Amino acid sequence: MRVNVTVNGVAHRVDHVWALESLLDFLRERVGLRGTKNACEQGECGSCSVYVDGVLVCSCLVAAGQVEGCSVVTVEGLGSGGEVHPVQQAFLDAGAVQCGFCTPGVIVSAHCLLARNPDPDELTVREELSGNLCRCTGYQKILHAVSLAAARAGDATMTGGCER
Repeated sequence: MRVNVTVNGVAHRVDHVWALESLLDFLRERVGLRGTKNACEQGECGSCSVYVDGVLVCSCLVAAGQVEGCSVVTVEGLGSGGEVHPVQQAFLDAGAVQCGFCTPGVIVSAHCLLARNPDPDELTVREELSGNLCRCTGYQKILHAVSLAAARAGDATMTGGCER
């Protein structure tokens, strides 16, 4: 099958897509964006979180053919003009990247949270990010990064809608 999709603002027309190929594999292997990580392939860990038409999804659970005509945003597409997004910068500044495997999904999920709620309390952050698993931390640096990003939320790039 052929899939026509816009990824991070760039139109892609990809032929010979397998009917059951996941969006995760499509993004990594066909589009060449390796930021989205493959961890559980069951929608349990959040490492593969991306936006599809403004909705936060686990890309391992979405067939590539389902994004025909859609707009997909990955962790690479959050920033603009070669600059990292303020949420990404907060994760760097807080040292919340650790091994980096869960980081792209956590950043996309945190971006979604802050787009909907620019000043969440810690309980809200914990609840909203509960679908993102990290194996190498107690989550303190991640929580600090989200708090830091929220404190910097005056930047217009922090706004915008997303659905969960």
